[in-house]
Amino acid sequence: MRILIVEDEVKLAEALVRLASEENFQADMATDGEDGLQLATTVPYDAIILDRMLPGMSGTQIVQTLRSRGITTPVLMLTARDSISDRVEGLNAGADDYLIKPFATEELIARIRALVRRPGDFVPDQVIRHGTLQFDPQRRTIWTEPDREEILSPKESQILEMLIRHAGQVLTRQQLMDSVWGYEADVLEGVLDTYVHHLRRRLGAVNGPAIQTLRGVGYTLSKI
Repeated sequence: MRILIVEDEVKLAEALVRLASEENFQADMATDGEDGLQLATTVPYDAIILDRMLPGMSGTQIVQTLRSRGITTPVLMLTARDSISDRVEGLNAGADDYLIKPFATEELIARIRALVRRPGDFVPDQVIRHGTLQFDPQRRTIWTEPDREEILSPKESQILEMLIRHAGQVLTRQQLMDSVWGYEADVLEGVLDTYVHHLRRRLGAVNGPAIQTLRGVGYTLSKI
């Protein structure tokens, strides 16, 4: 696995590179936003660890640029800011997960593995269908017509798979959060709302089914 670490605190960046090496990752390092963006757009990484506050270009600007160019590499954003608005801003920009400084190295590694392991767990060419919607979990792609596809983020893909595999049922918010982030993860409900919002837009772009909200209960996928 090859990852990119973009962090302006040099000692922390170097420590993360050493940690990645110990975990058998190949890691590249950048200490400012512009160099990080250059690497992220020219090298095929499996994941990117991205500090939110960087000289030259912020982490939020970097992930926005990547997504605008169609680059879907999973991004874990590091931030010293722990307010809900700051976290939601990073997720809205296109980050897949966030981690607040200071953090435990074990949690960092676990989150990176969670971001990249899901697609590889599926059988190649396995397509899940829900009415006219077709979903390829390995490629994280959805479509109803061959020439009209949308690429999902890793978390969006996991949420959609849960909804499809439990079609006809109402999944509680807690069930979705436990499945996607893990039982011990400290995830705010607003984070789930953000991902569901993005997933709704992607489904709408391919004329797919709607995600229905049952207030106070959870979510279900409409029939099409």
